[in-house]
Amino acid sequence: MTEPHRTVFRTADGLDLVADRYGAPIRGGVLLAHGGGQTRHAWAKTAAALADRGWEAVALDLRGHGDSGWSPTGDYQMERFAGDLATVANEMGGRPALIGASLGGLAGLLAEAEIAPRSFSSITLVDIVPNMDMDGAAKVMGFMSAHIGEGFASLEEAADVISSYLPHRTRPSDLSGLAKNLRCGGDGRYRWHWDPSFVASANRERSRRDAQAFDAGLASLTLPVHLIRGRLSELVTRQAAEDFVAKLTNAQFTDVAGASHMVAGDRNDAFLDAVVGFLDRLDSGQPAKVGRNSP
Repeated sequence: MTEPHRTVFRTADGLDLVADRYGAPIRGGVLLAHGGGQTRHAWAKTAAALADRGWEAVALDLRGHGDSGWSPTGDYQMERFAGDLATVANEMGGRPALIGASLGGLAGLLAEAEIAPRSFSSITLVDIVPNMDMDGAAKVMGFMSAHIGEGFASLEEAADVISSYLPHRTRPSDLSGLAKNLRCGGDGRYRWHWDPSFVASANRERSRRDAQAFDAGLASLTLPVHLIRGRLSELVTRQAAEDFVAKLTNAQFTDVAGASHMVAGDRNDAFLDAVVGFLDRLDSGQPAKVGRNSP
């Protein structure tokens, strides 16, 4: 398995964004942007698998997450994330393919549609569309908000909380992966590896941004787009997914059985097959396969 090396990108407003680079760009580059509250480590298996297949995979910690810088003003508007992704894509060169989960996917869409068109060669969205289910989004944000202050007494306590939130997923016995998403403070308690100001900013963003206007602006996109939805998703309904794909001229929809919003974590095998199949077709000069697929 390809091992990564750490690299740092600088944003337009002076924040350092930490990333792991895997492999060499034999077939081109792939930029992986995680969802809200996650870190670059969520992509470790996917990035390594892509590198083994000839792509340079860059797994990025978004601003305010993981080892990347926190905004001193608590500025986590979607435009900031979109601009950051465009900056990183430009530094990677060659218009990398983007794989974006939730927050990372929305930011990539905004970058391509409004902020910096032609930043990416293709976009793979992981369980996100502009017209998401707001009750589901509120549930996700509620989970993220629940333990901001007090944190957890141990990794085991954090794992129990996550298992209650994701009852369909087997509780891991090895918690080393979970440890990468938490910081141990001076008081010995574990807290999430992201800026608490992000939650307040995300809640304001949900009420500020007009999803329908955003969605309408995507009709001009011609680059290949691949929407991968978890069939148990609390954020993206089947109808919303089909409506989104129907608006685009070059789009594919994959519906992954047995997966919720955290598609890669729930069914990494099916997720990776969908990702690689899409990129392979584009690399061979074939168009994105318009329509639906349900592994």
